[in-house]
Amino acid sequence: MNEHVAPDDCIFCRIVEGRAPAHRVLEDERTLVFMDLFPVTEGHTLIIPKAHCTNLLDVDEADLQAVARHSRVVAHAIREVIAPDGIGVFQLNGAAAGPTVFHYHMHLIPRTKGGTLQLHTRVRGDPDQLADTARRLAAAIPGKEAW
Repeated sequence: MNEHVAPDDCIFCRIVEGRAPAHRVLEDERTLVFMDLFPVTEGHTLIIPKAHCTNLLDVDEADLQAVARHSRVVAHAIREVIAPDGIGVFQLNGAAAGPTVFHYHMHLIPRTKGGTLQLHTRVRGDPDQLADTARRLAAAIPGKEAW
């Protein structure tokens, strides 16, 4: 896999620019939160900085802080809407770690007791269910209008 993807070739950059579809949950000037199109579980969300960067080692400090801040906000919404037993927070760096997109991103994956640990799937989620989950998560975020 090529870790050095130009922003024009990056699916996450295309999503930020509106050139690729996504079920958006939350957005501000630095970050975007949207549903993973290949969810491991219901509520599997991705948090990305809008500016292209490959991984944790080259993400802008302010963007990293914004991603972390949104991870907590969205985790609260996941707990309210999905009511999982836990929430996995994952972030992969470098091809050997297994990312499928080389644009810094954080996964929030609702987990249930006894479930298998899985970070990716090749099964595309149902678009209607993803849209519904995105709407329910967004509605559970207090003050999102001010973001």
